[in-house]
Amino acid sequence: VSMDAIAKWAGVGAGTLYRHFPTRDALVAAVLENHQPDLSAEAEVIQNDSVDSGAALERWLDAVSRWMRAYEGLPEPLRTALGEQDSPLRLTCQEVIDTTGEFLQAAQKDGHAREGLTGRNLYLATLAAAWALGTPSADGSTGHELDDLLRSGWRVDS
Repeated sequence: VSMDAIAKWAGVGAGTLYRHFPTRDALVAAVLENHQPDLSAEAEVIQNDSVDSGAALERWLDAVSRWMRAYEGLPEPLRTALGEQDSPLRLTCQEVIDTTGEFLQAAQKDGHAREGLTGRNLYLATLAAAWALGTPSADGSTGHELDDLLRSGWRVDS
Protein backbone atom coordinates (compact mmCIF):
# COMPACT_ATOMS: atom_id res chain seq x y z
CA VAL A 1 0.00 0.00 0.00
CA SER A 2 1.37 3.39 -0.89
CA MET A 3 1.86 6.13 1.69
CA ASP A 4 -0.65 8.25 -0.27
CA ALA A 5 -3.26 5.49 0.03
CA ILE A 6 -2.57 5.25 3.77
CA ALA A 7 -3.04 9.02 4.12
CA LYS A 8 -6.30 8.87 2.21
CA TRP A 9 -7.56 5.93 4.31
CA ALA A 10 -6.60 7.81 7.51
CA GLY A 11 -8.42 10.91 6.31
CA VAL A 12 -5.36 13.15 6.32
CA GLY A 13 -3.37 14.81 3.60
CA ALA A 14 -0.26 13.15 2.27
CA GLY A 15 1.82 16.10 3.52
CA THR A 16 0.56 15.60 7.06
CA LEU A 17 1.41 11.91 6.95
CA TYR A 18 4.91 12.57 5.55
CA ARG A 19 5.56 15.29 8.17
CA HIS A 20 4.93 12.78 10.96
CA PHE A 21 6.33 9.72 9.17
CA PRO A 22 8.86 10.65 6.48
CA THR A 23 9.32 7.03 5.41
CA ARG A 24 7.35 3.81 5.41
CA ASP A 25 9.77 2.40 8.00
CA ALA A 26 9.07 5.35 10.29
CA LEU A 27 5.35 4.59 10.07
CA VAL A 28 5.91 0.87 10.69
CA ALA A 29 8.17 1.69 13.66
CA ALA A 30 5.46 3.87 15.19
CA VAL A 31 2.87 1.12 14.76
CA LEU A 32 5.22 -1.45 16.31
CA GLU A 33 5.81 0.78 19.33
CA ASN A 34 2.32 -0.27 20.45
CA HIS A 35 3.40 -3.92 20.44
CA GLN A 36 6.87 -3.46 21.95
CA PRO A 37 5.66 -3.11 25.57
CA ASP A 38 3.64 -6.30 25.13
CA LEU A 39 6.69 -8.16 23.85
CA SER A 40 8.86 -6.83 26.69
CA ALA A 41 6.21 -7.80 29.23
CA GLU A 42 6.00 -11.26 27.68
CA ALA A 43 9.77 -11.67 28.04
CA GLU A 44 9.48 -10.82 31.71
CA VAL A 45 6.63 -13.30 32.23
CA ILE A 46 8.60 -16.03 30.47
CA GLN A 47 11.67 -15.33 32.57
CA ASN A 48 9.62 -15.46 35.78
CA ASP A 49 7.55 -18.53 34.84
CA SER A 50 10.09 -20.80 33.24
CA VAL A 51 12.27 -23.13 35.22
CA ASP A 52 13.73 -24.75 32.10
CA SER A 53 15.82 -22.39 29.97
CA GLY A 54 15.13 -24.44 26.82
CA ALA A 55 11.38 -24.08 27.35
CA ALA A 56 11.87 -20.37 28.02
CA LEU A 57 13.72 -19.94 24.72
CA GLU A 58 10.97 -21.84 22.91
CA ARG A 59 8.27 -19.64 24.47
CA TRP A 60 10.25 -16.50 23.59
CA LEU A 61 10.66 -17.54 19.95
CA ASP A 62 6.91 -18.20 19.78
CA ALA A 63 6.26 -14.68 21.13
CA VAL A 64 8.70 -13.15 18.63
CA SER A 65 7.05 -15.06 15.80
CA ARG A 66 3.61 -13.74 16.80
CA TRP A 67 5.05 -10.21 17.02
CA MET A 68 6.58 -10.53 13.55
CA ARG A 69 3.24 -11.66 12.13
CA ALA A 70 1.16 -8.97 13.87
CA TYR A 71 0.65 -7.25 10.53
CA GLU A 72 0.60 -8.67 7.03
CA GLY A 73 3.85 -7.92 5.25
CA LEU A 74 5.73 -6.98 8.43
CA PRO A 75 8.61 -9.46 8.06
CA GLU A 76 9.96 -7.66 4.98
CA PRO A 77 10.51 -4.23 6.62
CA LEU A 78 11.96 -5.99 9.69
CA ARG A 79 14.45 -7.79 7.45
CA THR A 80 15.33 -4.65 5.53
CA ALA A 81 15.86 -2.67 8.74
CA LEU A 82 18.73 -4.92 9.78
CA GLY A 83 20.82 -3.75 6.84
CA GLU A 84 20.07 -0.04 7.10
CA GLN A 85 21.92 1.92 9.77
CA ASP A 86 19.43 4.79 9.72
CA SER A 87 16.23 2.73 9.70
CA PRO A 88 13.80 3.67 12.48
CA LEU A 89 13.09 -0.05 12.87
CA ARG A 90 16.71 -1.02 13.49
CA LEU A 91 16.66 -0.23 17.22
CA THR A 92 13.44 -2.21 17.70
CA CYS A 93 14.93 -5.20 15.87
CA GLN A 94 18.15 -4.96 17.87
CA GLU A 95 16.24 -5.00 21.17
CA VAL A 96 14.47 -8.20 20.12
CA ILE A 97 17.77 -9.72 18.96
CA ASP A 98 19.41 -8.84 22.28
CA THR A 99 16.60 -10.43 24.29
CA THR A 100 16.72 -13.49 22.05
CA GLY A 101 20.43 -13.70 22.76
CA GLU A 102 19.81 -13.60 26.50
CA PHE A 103 17.33 -16.48 26.32
CA LEU A 104 19.68 -18.39 24.00
CA GLN A 105 22.72 -17.94 26.24
CA ALA A 106 20.80 -19.28 29.24
CA ALA A 107 19.69 -22.31 27.20
CA GLN A 108 23.24 -22.87 25.94
CA LYS A 109 24.64 -22.63 29.47
CA ASP A 110 22.15 -25.28 30.64
CA GLY A 111 22.90 -27.56 27.68
CA HIS A 112 19.51 -27.11 25.98
CA ALA A 113 20.74 -25.17 22.93
CA ARG A 114 23.63 -25.74 20.55
CA GLU A 115 26.79 -23.72 20.98
CA GLY A 116 27.81 -21.44 18.15
CA LEU A 117 24.37 -19.92 17.61
CA THR A 118 23.61 -16.26 18.24
CA GLY A 119 20.50 -14.31 19.07
CA ARG A 120 20.75 -12.76 15.61
CA ASN A 121 20.77 -16.24 14.00
CA LEU A 122 17.58 -17.22 15.81
CA TYR A 123 15.97 -13.86 15.09
CA LEU A 124 16.68 -14.27 11.37
CA ALA A 125 15.42 -17.87 11.37
CA THR A 126 12.22 -16.80 13.13
CA LEU A 127 11.86 -13.91 10.70
CA ALA A 128 12.28 -16.26 7.73
CA ALA A 129 9.60 -18.57 9.12
CA ALA A 130 7.26 -15.60 9.75
CA TRP A 131 7.80 -14.43 6.18
CA ALA A 132 7.12 -17.92 4.80
CA LEU A 133 3.89 -18.18 6.77
CA GLY A 134 2.68 -15.02 5.04
CA THR A 135 3.21 -16.37 1.54
CA PRO A 136 0.31 -17.64 -0.57
CA SER A 137 1.91 -21.09 -0.72
CA ALA A 138 1.72 -21.57 3.06
CA ASP A 139 -0.97 -23.97 4.21
CA GLY A 140 -2.30 -25.10 7.57
CA SER A 141 0.62 -27.41 8.29
CA THR A 142 3.36 -24.98 7.25
CA GLY A 143 3.52 -23.21 10.61
CA HIS A 144 3.96 -26.40 12.60
CA GLU A 145 6.54 -27.77 10.17
CA LEU A 146 8.58 -24.55 10.23
CA ASP A 147 8.38 -24.38 14.03
CA ASP A 148 9.64 -27.96 14.27
CA LEU A 149 12.44 -27.21 11.81
CA LEU A 150 13.49 -24.10 13.70
CA ARG A 151 13.52 -25.93 17.03
CA SER A 152 15.46 -28.89 15.66
CA GLY A 153 18.06 -26.39 14.49
CA TRP A 154 18.78 -24.87 17.91
CA ARG A 155 17.90 -27.64 20.37
CA VAL A 156 20.44 -30.08 21.66
CA ASP A 157 19.16 -33.64 21.33
CA SER A 158 18.47 -35.03 24.76
